[in-house]
Amino acid sequence: MSTDPYPPSEPDPESKSAKKSATRSLLQRFKTLIGQSEPEDREDIQEILCAAHDREILDDDSYTMILGSISVTEKNVSDIMVPRSRIDMLDASQSLQDLLPIIIDTAHSRFPVYENERDNIIGILLAKDLLRFFSDPNLGIRDLIRPAYFVPETKKLNQLLRDFKETRNHIAIAIDEYGSITGLITMEDVLEQIVGDIEDEYDEEAEQTIFPESENAWRVMAITDISDFNQTINSHIPEEDYDTIGGWLAAELDHIPQRGDTHDHENLRFRVLRADARRALWLHVKRSTPSAVSNKDH
Repeated sequence: MSTDPYPPSEPDPESKSAKKSATRSLLQRFKTLIGQSEPEDREDIQEILCAAHDREILDDDSYTMILGSISVTEKNVSDIMVPRSRIDMLDASQSLQDLLPIIIDTAHSRFPVYENERDNIIGILLAKDLLRFFSDPNLGIRDLIRPAYFVPETKKLNQLLRDFKETRNHIAIAIDEYGSITGLITMEDVLEQIVGDIEDEYDEEAEQTIFPESENAWRVMAITDISDFNQTINSHIPEEDYDTIGGWLAAELDHIPQRGDTHDHENLRFRVLRADARRALWLHVKRSTPSAVSNKDH
């Protein structure tokens, strides 16, 4: 008979106690940070998280993901969807042989398929299903398409993410109140709101690169054009020598940006949230005063 008082099937009380202790410690630090007052709105919560990040209670990755998780409860499908005019669709009247160049050139994994007009989407073609066509050239596109999943453009992103998990869909077609197609959204689009840009070998350009956290704080992709950054944040970063905010920051720091690096410019503080061996990837930008820098007359 085994003398081990805690069989493998039962959790180790000491390990369980250690986890509870660590959790309590983190909660106590948050309570100390909050003080006696309770957060009254999302703005208060974001301020608390920002303070926790500044005091290194939360690391950079945890901080950005928590803020991203909050943002998906506030945004709708229409906020991040690919607009109808930019959706790559396939015409059901064409043969798969004729459609192959389009599929290869665009390099998507899923394509809406329409009949007669672009508002009449009859299904979704998965690129991987084309393997069946190569084994049986007699198959047509209608033999391979799967049902399309339609969602209202007003649907909250957190609700859509839950639906994606339940239905096992990875792509949805957005429609307006009249049932007309207004855009397309994928599971990757929603997840990127939480964890940041998920780059793959086919990503050529980013749609949204500046993500507001509050009135005076933003998460910014380092590939953001300086002109877009200045226009969105109402700043005055020089645009003559560099194209991206990450390139400008590297020159200001005089080295390849590393996670945790900070730089002050005018009334903005830049902090590098993520970086690799070659460049910065994500920045946190915070304005030190509520008012933007204004040009002075001389």
